[in-house]
Amino acid sequence: MIIAKFLHILGFTVWVGGMFFAHNALRPTAAVVLEPPQRLTLLAGVFSKFFAWVWVSVALILGSGMYMMALMGKPPLYVTLMFVLGIIMMLIFAHIFFAPYRRLLRAVAAQEWKAGGAAMATIRKLVGINLILGLVTIVIGTLGPLLR
Repeated sequence: MIIAKFLHILGFTVWVGGMFFAHNALRPTAAVVLEPPQRLTLLAGVFSKFFAWVWVSVALILGSGMYMMALMGKPPLYVTLMFVLGIIMMLIFAHIFFAPYRRLLRAVAAQEWKAGGAAMATIRKLVGINLILGLVTIVIGTLGPLLR
């Protein structure tokens, strides 16, 4: 159980921490400092590295979470709520990866900066939603045992 918990915490730390950094530090600074061609090229490159780590994080979180839930038998409500929110976050990430992120990559490759900006705006909104869900899930996981 302790190894599963470690992998779970590692996974959500990388994912939620990365979203916090990208959403609240990297993108706003890049928007002020860089013109669209440089900004969109930078963000497409950053996401290519970060999204690879998110896939690893998703696997760690899902695998360790399901393992720990299986050990619990009937998990408490707060654990079930974390599971549901985690699945929603994973589905949102999959949508980001397979739709607007792909549009961003195509736009950057074709130097279509307006289309890239539109794709980036969608990514920003969805990452913002996922960041809020991730922080709420951390609160539930931390304070949920107090409600038993």
